[in-house]
Amino acid sequence: MSHFKNHKGYSRMFKENHLTIGLSIPLETYKGSMPEMNLKEQMRLAKLADDLDFAALMVRDIPLLDPSFRDVGQMYDPWVYLGYLAAHTKNIALVTASVITSFQHPLNLAKSAASLDKISGGRLVLGLATGDRDVEFEAFQVDENKRAEYFREACLVMKDIWSKEFPKILTERVNMTGSTDMIPKPEIGDIPIMVTSFSGQTLEWIAEHSDGWFGYSHSPEQQKRFTDEYRERAGQFKPYAQILSLQLLKEPNAPREQIFMGTQTGRNALIDELNILKESGVNHVYLNLKSSERPMDEMMEELAEYVLPHFKTIEE
Repeated sequence: MSHFKNHKGYSRMFKENHLTIGLSIPLETYKGSMPEMNLKEQMRLAKLADDLDFAALMVRDIPLLDPSFRDVGQMYDPWVYLGYLAAHTKNIALVTASVITSFQHPLNLAKSAASLDKISGGRLVLGLATGDRDVEFEAFQVDENKRAEYFREACLVMKDIWSKEFPKILTERVNMTGSTDMIPKPEIGDIPIMVTSFSGQTLEWIAEHSDGWFGYSHSPEQQKRFTDEYRERAGQFKPYAQILSLQLLKEPNAPREQIFMGTQTGRNALIDELNILKESGVNHVYLNLKSSERPMDEMMEELAEYVLPHFKTIEE
């Protein structure tokens, strides 16, 4: 993983025995499932996150609206929106958690990712997933039983085409004979790929082929077992990141109460919880502030003043 020391996004987020903090897009609080995502306000807050030295901004890839899911989340095409974010920010890492591999051709994925990484100055951290909504597989007419296979194909094709000139690649959906190439290439010939959950793969495959792992919250003991086994199989440090839904209360000493996929708490108990995650082997946490009831910039400034000093973004 040493070559990622020269990748701006990865090196800003990840360091062994260290935890950094990012924010989940959209940067707004809202009731129900549909955000407003006013672009002027979103870019104002994205710039603020950059200025306050949060490590990363994370966008989701949700191809189609499925009313049975409780939250629409980031509604725009991730590549278009990340390009817009890249133009309005300078240093903050830009992260997908995660782009769906099942509905895009591997060469299109490779081109989009390399273009965004180049445009942003090497700030893309590429989370990938298979997709898990039956209605989307039906709409795209993709065989859901092949999603794990398509995931492996996408990962391996992208790594090859980013690092080699005029590569020879033969898979089910790709036939490059050495007579064509993809441009632009990433600045360091690679982009960090993070596998989301298991994406239909074994832990052995993830440890060998990923550059990091996006997961969900577990008990501290279970989390430590996951991350230790992952790194033992990888034979080196590879980062683990997760999302945390946060209702940040105004009272600093408010106790922690568990909510769906996260916590309701004041900042002091939040610091304690993040320290437990750090000790469990987690290297980055995306905070989703959607369900809070306070102004977004007020919460961001409080987090930057009181919480980020305990979990500093890594300096170049």
